[in-house]
Amino acid sequence: MEYLLVIGSYFIGSIPFGLVLGKVAGIDVRESGSGNIGATNVARLVGKKLGGLTLICDALKAILPMLIARRALSPGANLELWVALCGGAAFLGHLYPLYLRFRGGKGVATALGIFLYLAPVAAGLDLLIFAGVVYNWGYVSLGSLTAALMMPGLVWLLTGSISNSVLALGIGVLIWGKHRENIVRLMQHKEKSWRKEPPDQGAPDQR
Repeated sequence: MEYLLVIGSYFIGSIPFGLVLGKVAGIDVRESGSGNIGATNVARLVGKKLGGLTLICDALKAILPMLIARRALSPGANLELWVALCGGAAFLGHLYPLYLRFRGGKGVATALGIFLYLAPVAAGLDLLIFAGVVYNWGYVSLGSLTAALMMPGLVWLLTGSISNSVLALGIGVLIWGKHRENIVRLMQHKEKSWRKEPPDQGAPDQR
């Protein structure tokens, strides 16, 4: 039963909501903008409403499998571990979806959903950190990287759960790996800011 729940969680996590909502708006988000199926690219291409809906759906597809696992499994010493594994499987489904030949998103919204369920206070604080970084520097990628870096420590300090802390660490490593190109652009000062810059203050000509 437990293994079936984990496998099912992967398939739920594989649902590419960003791609589906982009198609509804008439755009294949894989072929425009950053090419990512996540909420940030969707928001840039088709507007903040669909971007926000993508974020919510990507978070919920992690929460739903964990809710199902908690209800389906009997209380016991390993219940929390199996719930966390279902969340992790949904996260892997988002990063490496079977439906898209294992080319998925970067997992930030799905990770948010996992920890809003497993460690809501830690997730709330991490969300504030993310918002503060984006507000001050204007880079969603930098906010995501900072939040991924902080989450394992926050989960450990606020919950003391070893399984959830290890999950947060693994998720953080994968998020950083998925942001390799963003890290390079940040270091080269070429990353696209979320802010709308005036033409005379925009990025230098890269021709």
